[in-house]
Amino acid sequence: MSTGGMGRADADRGEDGGIRTALNGLTTRGRSFFAAGIAASICAYVLGQSELLRVGLLLAALPLICATVLYRTRYRVAGSRRLAPSRVPAASEARVHLRMDNVSRLPTGLLMLQDRVPYALGPRPRFVLDRVEPGGRREVSYRVRSDLRGRYPLGPLQLRLADPFGMCELTRSFSAYDTLTVIPRVEPLPPVRLDGEAKGYGDGRQRSLALAGDDDVIPRGYRYGDDLRRVHWRSTARYGELMVRREEQPQRARCTVLLDTRDIAFEGAGPDSAFEWAVSGTASVLVHMLERGFSVRLLTDTGSSVPGEGADGFAAAGSGTADAAGLMMDTLAVVDHSDGIGLSRAYDVLRGGNEGLLVAFLGRLDEEQVAVVAGMRRRSGGAVAFLLDSDAWVRLPTDVPGPGDEHADRLRILRDAGWTAVSVPRGASLNELWRQADRERAGMAAVSGGEART
Repeated sequence: MSTGGMGRADADRGEDGGIRTALNGLTTRGRSFFAAGIAASICAYVLGQSELLRVGLLLAALPLICATVLYRTRYRVAGSRRLAPSRVPAASEARVHLRMDNVSRLPTGLLMLQDRVPYALGPRPRFVLDRVEPGGRREVSYRVRSDLRGRYPLGPLQLRLADPFGMCELTRSFSAYDTLTVIPRVEPLPPVRLDGEAKGYGDGRQRSLALAGDDDVIPRGYRYGDDLRRVHWRSTARYGELMVRREEQPQRARCTVLLDTRDIAFEGAGPDSAFEWAVSGTASVLVHMLERGFSVRLLTDTGSSVPGEGADGFAAAGSGTADAAGLMMDTLAVVDHSDGIGLSRAYDVLRGGNEGLLVAFLGRLDEEQVAVVAGMRRRSGGAVAFLLDSDAWVRLPTDVPGPGDEHADRLRILRDAGWTAVSVPRGASLNELWRQADRERAGMAAVSGGEART
């Protein structure tokens, strides 16, 4: 027996348990027959009825014979599992295909196929397979769906064998299993011009980065045909051989997406909570910026990031865009709340500068943390903050909205620091907020331009 997406594995035949394994597999019918046979045999012995004794022995022996024959039967059955797809967005369905092959020369009896799935994916699927001829194949499938992102193990696959009389059932378990990854939902975003900002970091700067690039300061040995004007004389004198500067390497426009995962910054749980909205928004921005050709990086408040193709942690767009997006989606599928209380670690990561566009999804901020976030603006080219109104996300629809002075004050501080700060009410659409951020950025640029002319 075997299972798995592509591989094969041996099943547990239960040989160490001996006949005890078979007796434990007796069904209610089998135990009832055995008990009735024993009772009839005792009564026949007491009453001296030989005919009743033969009936009792037959009733007691039948389930034992069925259990022995079923235990000694060696079905050679191979199985496989295929997920379509293996990575699915939250609230979307995936189909699991199961395939059973009888690789022996004997037909099988009645089989019941059962796959283990987590409770979040739905009920445990069960299938009844009738007699499978030698070399025959049976294929079944079932659907799974989860509103919560995460990684869910599927398996191991179990095969239940039964005798024709229903006296005994034995379970054979396969050893392999597969994993279904439920990633955050991704919302398509319009191609707005958020990669610039008002104070000298506009689109022209991004275009110059994409076109000009930086010289690679590490020289290499001279090769036939190299331009002598690129000879690096200092390295030539140091190594004793002709060294040249490497060609310019184009530098892509960069984007860092910061996700606030602090437990104290969010309230509520479930697929409609503020934290899940922030995770989904982070995934949407990452995919959108990769599709636009940016080199992107995912950063959390703990200072951890998903390493990309480059040594600086940025995942470059291009031929590996799908792989980079998949790696980040897998990370976001299992991201959880952190125990941290501040954003200083993320600030330290951004201290190096040259981060390009910074997009942040933030929860509740106190006075100290809003100052830290305001300081991040100086470490990036442009900065866009989506600040979730925590009170609005936990407020019931029948509640009267409060003034929200603290939330409005946090937005004002970020805007004064140069951020394009957008408030995120409960149930908001990231697509509309993305356009709103573009309009506010354009307004800041117009105001800044008017002040400069004045």
